[in-house]
Amino acid sequence: MRVLITGGTGFIGQALCARLLQAGHTVSVLTRDPARARAQLPGVDALATLEEASGVEAVVNLAGEPLMAGRWNAERKAAFRASRIGTTQALIAWMARQAARPRVLVSGSAIGYYGPRDDVALDESAAPGDDFAARLCLDWETEAMQAESLDVRTCRVRTGIVLGTEGGALAKMLPPFRMGVGGPMGDGRQWMSWIHRDDLVSLVQWLLERDQAGGAYNGTAPAPVTNRDFARALGKALHRPAVLPTPAFALTLGFGEMAQLLLTGQRVLPAHALAEGFTFRFPTLETALEDLLRSPAR
Repeated sequence: MRVLITGGTGFIGQALCARLLQAGHTVSVLTRDPARARAQLPGVDALATLEEASGVEAVVNLAGEPLMAGRWNAERKAAFRASRIGTTQALIAWMARQAARPRVLVSGSAIGYYGPRDDVALDESAAPGDDFAARLCLDWETEAMQAESLDVRTCRVRTGIVLGTEGGALAKMLPPFRMGVGGPMGDGRQWMSWIHRDDLVSLVQWLLERDQAGGAYNGTAPAPVTNRDFARALGKALHRPAVLPTPAFALTLGFGEMAQLLLTGQRVLPAHALAEGFTFRFPTLETALEDLLRSPAR
């Protein structure tokens, strides 16, 4: 299968490119820096524009400016929307112009779709929230669903906290935890719906290759944990104490509105994937951390 990926040079995209190449697929990435992408991703065809793409049978849309990179302001919020919604609109317009359209679109989203929901267990049927992150995800998914009118099978993956040591939340958490100064954020009661990066990549590949798949899928492991339990498990895996909390006021002072992503959470379950037979290699946090901390290059 010839697969076109946006966001292919990112933390998730790099692992996905490698997996798809290993599985025998042909992979192209849309990127602002083709030379850098070719150096990062051996065997991948790097494209500067959509018009360079041809014969594409599947599209994976992972593009998006990271929400957790710093304080939010009007300019950054506009960039979040442009990088997600604008990129998706461009993809749909490009698909509409193709004589032979891709068969499938797997488009990224996030569990921020649900908004802060305390202890409520959420599957894919749950309603969206109404904060900024939820509206962003809803609008992102709405644009992706336009592909269905083009007879393109469409899957939306609401990704949780992706665990890997090369990037994402875990990579940021490891230094303080290894020094013994890690701990919960705020009161630690907020839920963390996480997933091992290998499982997320496997889920995306499974959705690409499974002709019956369609709709929304929660890209989270089946066993979410509270932030306090996550800190405890990470400390135990590193053989370090994990009891020093970061006060909520300090996070709000440092990160502003973005701190709400750290202090609130969602208890998300991957009901759709499990019902259709997807198997998680790392269903519990303990198994995921054991694998990642034993194999630091993943």
